[in-house]
Amino acid sequence: MYSKRIDGRGFDELRKMEAKIGVVESADGSAMFKIGDTIAIAAVRGPRDLHPKFMQNPKRGTLRCNYNMMSFSVDERIRPGPSRRSREISLVTENALMPAVNLSDFPNAVVDVFVEIVQADAGTRCAGICAASLALADAGIPMRDMVCAVSVGKVGDKILVDLNKHEEDYEEGCSDMPVAMLPGRDEISLLQLDGKMKKEEIAEALELAKKSCEKILEVQRNALMEKYKNG
Repeated sequence: MYSKRIDGRGFDELRKMEAKIGVVESADGSAMFKIGDTIAIAAVRGPRDLHPKFMQNPKRGTLRCNYNMMSFSVDERIRPGPSRRSREISLVTENALMPAVNLSDFPNAVVDVFVEIVQADAGTRCAGICAASLALADAGIPMRDMVCAVSVGKVGDKILVDLNKHEEDYEEGCSDMPVAMLPGRDEISLLQLDGKMKKEEIAEALELAKKSCEKILEVQRNALMEKYKNG
């Protein structure tokens, strides 16, 4: 039985969130998204010409994402450089963002999104997606909707949202399900599951993710409005 969360939150309660726009001055768009002790910074470069030319698409632009956890982001130092995990999450991030981004006005161009995790306490891919969505909006890339992401899952016998590191490592069993959504369009752009859950448990977790993404969207909107409130 998992009766109480170690940080005192309710099973449907997100960790404290914070978002900020324009944190990398040299980038075309950038953002910081923090949830709990997990901090992601995203920077956007482009649209710019894609090279080599044989990779160009004459009908629409290309989105490329690069996810990286800094070596000091966790207690045990991570080996710097690309890893199998970082390449996987880079592709996951790209696929989660693609349904929201309209690149038809940028043929033969590329929009590069760089996500750096500077501090990690679970939910890094979801925090990175939230930061990347904000950075794309800050860069002025046409978007159909914002993208919000959160982890839901099953710890012990409970369905809960926004798992922390303690819950991911829960000895009696944890199933982690990262979800990304376009809240305004009620669409899911990412759904992964690490572990086992019953059909009805997945449905319950998805409903919890949907409600949580609406709260994340409010934080994202407030961050954008804060930067542009003075025009």
